[in-house]
Amino acid sequence: MKLHRFFQKKTSGNIAKDRLKILLISDRVNCSPEMMNMIKNDIAGVISRYMKIDEESMEVQITKKNSKGARKSPFLYVNIPILDLSGAPHK
Repeated sequence: MKLHRFFQKKTSGNIAKDRLKILLISDRVNCSPEMMNMIKNDIAGVISRYMKIDEESMEVQITKKNSKGARKSPFLYVNIPILDLSGAPHK
């Protein structure tokens, strides 16, 4: 993993490229925006039972990477900001 890229500030052009890549990959794996939203809501619901999270800042994306056998496979990545680890939030 190229760690230096993680700490670099992204330009608006790079952000747009990343979003386009995500959109194209999602389209290729037949995952509509509605399906991505349902996945996001389901994951947020499960994680919320155990800790307080920031659902508004949560990110879900599908990418394709080489897996064993040199075939590209879709991967689901989820970035969930955790607000409190002390247990389930009181609703």
